[in-house]
Amino acid sequence: TSLDEPVFIGENYWDKFTLEYGSEATGTFLRAAELKHGRSAMLAVTGFAFHKLGWTLDNISPHEYLSVTEGVKFADLAAMSPVEAIHNIPAGGLAQMFAAITLVEIYELTHRDGKLAYDETVAPGLQPGGLTGDLGWNPLGVKVTDRRRLSELQNGRAAMFAISAWVAAETIPGSFPLPLPW
Repeated sequence: TSLDEPVFIGENYWDKFTLEYGSEATGTFLRAAELKHGRSAMLAVTGFAFHKLGWTLDNISPHEYLSVTEGVKFADLAAMSPVEAIHNIPAGGLAQMFAAITLVEIYELTHRDGKLAYDETVAPGLQPGGLTGDLGWNPLGVKVTDRRRLSELQNGRAAMFAISAWVAAETIPGSFPLPLPW
């Protein structure tokens, strides 16, 4: 295997999903879902790690309060575990996060190739093969190759396991990640 060829760790079940259980559009949808969940997990791992390392907003924000009306300070959240901190974010803050996620989801459902598909009767994201995980946002102009796509998927898979293990270890006393045979 040369350095230019992507390395796939694990067995490839995509043919089974697309040929036996569904269609090519099913495989595209499943890959988009895996990509989206992997990206979310990578963000979660980063946030969790930053919190555990003490790199929190109370150290870099010019403001003392996360919410003045609710009386929640950044320092209060920094003193908690990451799981406790997310539970103590005011409802307005959680609503803002939900609204931001909703806007990204609506964008993905209603746009094709970076343009609003206003002339279609069914949103592009609801058509077979419509959700691809590509939002058309590449501000640095990075060339997206098959190797990069595979690396992003594998990093996303690792992040999904990592955040699941960290949250379990944080919330369930005496828990630990499952010992894997490899």
